[in-house]
Amino acid sequence: MIKNHNGSKLGVTGSHKKAMLRNLAAELFLHEKITTTLPKAKELVSYSEKLVTKAKPGDLNAIRAVNGEINNKEVVKKVFEVLVPRYKGRKGGYTQILKVGPRRGDSAEMAIVRLVI
Repeated sequence: MIKNHNGSKLGVTGSHKKAMLRNLAAELFLHEKITTTLPKAKELVSYSEKLVTKAKPGDLNAIRAVNGEINNKEVVKKVFEVLVPRYKGRKGGYTQILKVGPRRGDSAEMAIVRLVI
């Protein structure tokens, strides 16, 4: 049976990818704009939008779900005090990818990921 495994591996193990996405999402929520490589940006958009959707109800279960993914009190506080009210009437599309061009050192395609205002 063929299984549909979505997402790219990004050249790392599963646990490394999970930790990397958690850290990138925490930085994105904290600073509202980060620069990273294009494949990481595409994975980050999917991951971060699911977190914002989980947080939208704003109840205790939502707080525990987001806190289980991102273990940073400052970031979780910002998600529930700033981002959830901002995206209350929006059904999706909380992030945006802007291509920057190749990185100077190794020519990796770079992108800016930012939260839509």
